[in-house]
Amino acid sequence: MKYFDSHCHLGDDAFKEDFDAVYQRALEKEVTRMLVLGWDLPSSRNAVALAKRYKNIYAAVGFHPENLDEVSDEALEQIKELAKEEKVVAIGEIGLDYHWFKDLEPRAKQREWFIKQIELANSLSLPISVHARDASGDTLQILTDHPAKYGAVLHCYSGSVETMKSLSKLGYYFGFDGPITYKNAVEPKECVKACPINRLLTETDSPYLSPVPLRGTRNEPGNIPLIVEKMAELKEINVEEMAEQLNRNFEELFHVKTL
Repeated sequence: MKYFDSHCHLGDDAFKEDFDAVYQRALEKEVTRMLVLGWDLPSSRNAVALAKRYKNIYAAVGFHPENLDEVSDEALEQIKELAKEEKVVAIGEIGLDYHWFKDLEPRAKQREWFIKQIELANSLSLPISVHARDASGDTLQILTDHPAKYGAVLHCYSGSVETMKSLSKLGYYFGFDGPITYKNAVEPKECVKACPINRLLTETDSPYLSPVPLRGTRNEPGNIPLIVEKMAELKEINVEEMAEQLNRNFEELFHVKTL
């Protein structure tokens, strides 16, 4: 079987000492496509550099809502130029994070730059990868009022089944990772069960959110099979069928072919 990781941060310092070993382990586990996300300008440049160097890596570029201190129209123009590189397949990781930002002003800034980056993706005919933490209502409103014309994935989806149904009507996808394997993570499991099978994606969010039985250790793309197995269990289908459908979903959203 072939697997993919639709959201990982292999540019993180956590992989600085043994990147090649992590990459090779992923390939040994048949994880043949890895989408590395940027969170600001330097990390976006690094994601593109990794995609150029490694056959099985693709890149997404953009400003994460927690990393807007250096954002500007000039910086966004540099993101635009990076996005024109051949192996850049999305704008991301972008979105809203109200968990760490309680005041009105930073939240307003997040909404402003989320919309600007959606508009950038639309101008480049690219999908987006969306971070939404404790901000389901505003995320839904923005994606309704400012549609991602070339698709979107709600990365590490943590909203309700009801919000997911509203977003799925807009044609968006939903990425699930380690938490669906956690004993007490009821809502993510219910969302996988309720999600249309042609709207599911699998991801690690490496180096975070390792699945059971590796919880508490550094996560990496090679752990994807554990997440796919849990998805198959929740959807009550065999693992091969689940993996095949997930690959189709990945290819349809990001226009990346099977390797």
